[in-house]
Amino acid sequence: MTQLESARARKVTPEMKQAAKGEPVDAKALRKLIASGRVVLPANIRHKSLKPIAIGQNLKIKINANIGTSPLKASLSEEMKKLCVAEKFGADTVMDLSIGGNIDKMRKEILKKSKLPVGTVPVYQAFVGKEISDVSEDDLFKAIQKHCNDGVDFVTVHCGVTKKVAPLVEKRLAGVVSRGGSLLLRWISEHGAENPLFKNFDYVLEMAKELDVTISLGDGLRPGSLKDATDKAQLHELRELGKLSKRAKAAGVQVMVEGPGHVPLNQIEKNIKLQKKICGHAPFYVLGPLVTDVAPGYDHITSAIGGTLAAYYGADFLCYVTPSEHLSLPNVEDVKEGVIASKIAAHAADVARGLKGARDWDDKMSLYRRKLNWDKMFELAIDKEKAKAYRKRSKIKSDECTMCGEFCALK
Repeated sequence: MTQLESARARKVTPEMKQAAKGEPVDAKALRKLIASGRVVLPANIRHKSLKPIAIGQNLKIKINANIGTSPLKASLSEEMKKLCVAEKFGADTVMDLSIGGNIDKMRKEILKKSKLPVGTVPVYQAFVGKEISDVSEDDLFKAIQKHCNDGVDFVTVHCGVTKKVAPLVEKRLAGVVSRGGSLLLRWISEHGAENPLFKNFDYVLEMAKELDVTISLGDGLRPGSLKDATDKAQLHELRELGKLSKRAKAAGVQVMVEGPGHVPLNQIEKNIKLQKKICGHAPFYVLGPLVTDVAPGYDHITSAIGGTLAAYYGADFLCYVTPSEHLSLPNVEDVKEGVIASKIAAHAADVARGLKGARDWDDKMSLYRRKLNWDKMFELAIDKEKAKAYRKRSKIKSDECTMCGEFCALK
């Protein structure tokens, strides 16, 4: 039985008990939320090292860190360092988006070492090293099956990219910025056929259900510029994802829905509430959203601004964005910066939503600031090393810092 089927059968699984630890709900309440489809618990039965977490309504906002190789840089050791840094600074899940080097080895090593749930986009691998015209429908399904069998906890599948959207995409400023979305649109064009993942969605569900892999319905038509936000192409796909999410839940398969993208601040609330309504309150996984297009090198900040607002209005899962977004493959330091920025956004939203216990962390920090207890402040800091480094840079032996010195207000 999947976690969803167990929840509907009123069974509290060991994974539910573990995932409820640290949440503002107990295991019984978590079971009810999973049964309703408003929470997912990604836990492939073959991922032996997994420490389960849950994503969705009434829970802490979760964050994801993308790692993985490119055709121009494929280092297993580098990606393992990124995994360690992501875990250290508070990522709740990781996604392996590798498209270069030994992709199978990379995925298996990440699954072996990661206690976090691991996600992938299997169709990437189906296209690597091939002409799009040579990729068959069977190739796409074999990739999904392989990733499920290896132990991946959730897979992104761009099932809402259909033949009908091509004319809508042509009107865009930035076109299609989703790698999976662009590959499938090109496949549809070259083969003159419907998207196999859409046409054979029941088969996708069958593969996922066998090992309890959570389906993440990818937004292949997410906006890649502010001008394209909430356009006809995005909304057409969202309506399709709403229908598919209902089919997944009916089949006993856990499902969440991915969202934009680049979105102006004034459109974020509308986007979140629309998704929740159309998709029956399935957990919403947002990629940012980035609230401006002019900050390359600082897009972890533009993403954190949008992510905070999105989470406040009901998004459940934030995909981090690193400073190297739009520019290069992230290095280890970029991963750290991206995770921390998303962690700040998620926590800020939890506080603003009044989530039980969320502000306790902040209140403790404020107490120790008032007492000028630096050791306790460092213990509570998201990035302890950086906080200590700034303090050390001051080269001061007294309790206060170099901002005010003897004029310290607290002292």
